[in-house]
Order: sequence, then C-alpha cells, then structure tokens
Amino acid sequence: MSLRTRLSITTAAGLLAAAAAVTPAAAAHDDWDPAGGNGNHQNHHDQGLYEGVVTANTLALRSAPNRGSQIIRYAHRGDIVKIFCKTGGETVQGNPLWYLLTDGTWAWGAARYIDNVGPAPRWC
Repeated sequence: MSLRTRLSITTAAGLLAAAAAVTPAAAAHDDWDPAGGNGNHQNHHDQGLYEGVVTANTLALRSAPNRGSQIIRYAHRGDIVKIFCKTGGETVQGNPLWYLLTDGTWAWGAARYIDNVGPAPRWC
C-alpha cells in the first residue's frame, strides 16, 4: 500500500470520526428554527446537511473516499441522500469529489453519481 493511499485512509478515518462526534450535537438541534417559526427554510440548512439524488443504478457507499475501501451499504437510482460535506478522493470518471453521507450510517459516495439538490455541500 502506498504512502499516499495510507494517508488518504487515515485522513478519511479522521474525518469520519470527527463527523460521528458531532452527530449528537446536530441531532439535538433538529427542532431549532432559524427562520423564527415561519417555515421559510429548508431542512438541510437547519441540520447542517445538504441533499443529493443518486444517478447510478446501484451506488456502493464506502468507508473511505476511494473504490478500494469497504462497502458499507448501497444506494439506488433516485434515492435522496443527506450529505454532510465533500472532500477530494479517488477520481471516478473524471470527478475527484466524494460526499460523506449521513443516511442511517456514515458512508462515502462518489460525487460523480450524486447530483446536488440545492446548494453544493461544504468542504469537510
């Protein structure tokens, strides 16, 4: 395994651990309303999450932002996913971005197969 691959895995593991550490804090604010109760806002802003729609027939969601990492679960064409943040990783068909998804389990999905719904996710 190359040094670059090891560093990528270590970085991804650190990001995953950091993201998991903030999960309880984000969950505790689910009912917070920055719009003052008027309902003129979108969920992803309230929770610090963004949304995307899966464009691949079947998308393997992984433990790190590369195709060699462990598969955590699968998403399917048309699924709406919650995106926590984006980072650089292994390039997939010309796209080096990966999204950290929060649906049920934390997993990485290649941005090549996830179209943003609304604003682009923040950087991890």
